[in-house]
Amino acid sequence: MTSPPPTDTSDGPLLEGVVTSSTGSWYDVQVGNRTIPSRMRGKFRLTRQDVTNPIAVGDRVTLRVADEDQTGFITDIHERTNKLSRRAAGPREGQEHVLVANVDRIWSVQAVRRPVLNPRFLDRLLVGAAAQDVPAGLIINKIDLMSQDDLPDVMDLHLRYADLGYPVLATSATEELGLDRLRDAFDGQVNAITGPSGAGKSTLLNALEPDLELRTGSVSSTTEKGTHTTTHAELHALSDDSYVVDTPGVREFGVRDVHPKDLAHYFPDLSPYVNACQFPDCTHDHEPNCAVKAAVERGDVHAERHESYLAILESLREEHSPEY
Repeated sequence: MTSPPPTDTSDGPLLEGVVTSSTGSWYDVQVGNRTIPSRMRGKFRLTRQDVTNPIAVGDRVTLRVADEDQTGFITDIHERTNKLSRRAAGPREGQEHVLVANVDRIWSVQAVRRPVLNPRFLDRLLVGAAAQDVPAGLIINKIDLMSQDDLPDVMDLHLRYADLGYPVLATSATEELGLDRLRDAFDGQVNAITGPSGAGKSTLLNALEPDLELRTGSVSSTTEKGTHTTTHAELHALSDDSYVVDTPGVREFGVRDVHPKDLAHYFPDLSPYVNACQFPDCTHDHEPNCAVKAAVERGDVHAERHESYLAILESLREEHSPEY
């Protein structure tokens, strides 16, 4: 049976809190030491029809509590310092889906194997984060599964992004490796972690903070892909005055709010060469005398990073066509 739309019938005081989880039409809002199940004004959804979720985990909100059942009614969403969103898939394709709001850093968790490293996903996330003013970092997890054959690829990935200035951590939840460095990186901040299903996000957080007792799943030995055990984003308090948002596994990260002409500026390794191209509107794809392509050929820019750029460029062209 569908719940009736919420109505603001309470005359209780206005309170301010932080959204810690979102499940359908209900939101958990942390107000001091109290968690208040809340719903939102219908106007938020009506006025933001281009967004799948007008309220996201991490949002600061104002609410009023109903006297009869002590549930909340969200009356206002405060201005965000930042957000990380992606292009929605499925029936709402093209709309914005906000993963998290008001965070100090977003971390992409990549597994050494099961599932395999996915630099293309990582590059899309880094572009999306940069476009939305969210600092980002990389966690290479499951290093206990690393073989000698894996070592060159893992080291290449580690050095590739560390050289670009991104913080890179190597961890193993099962062997408790790298947890101290991860704890130090989280210290006193609001962090969020994302990545493909099966990369070990929830298992890693359980190792970091055993009292969380987050649900975990297995990885298929056939497909090498994980199952979705985290079904919605949720903000957790850690014991050292820091916070972390665990997000559902994401198979694809559709970049939003970036024009194809601006894409190269969100690649810190490509952007220094952009103004040296022969043509001011160079796409760094097929044009002659392209400084970016020349840097790739010299080895100053990693070839896979340029390939990632071209793949994202193509998807953005489709999104902006026929404007572009």
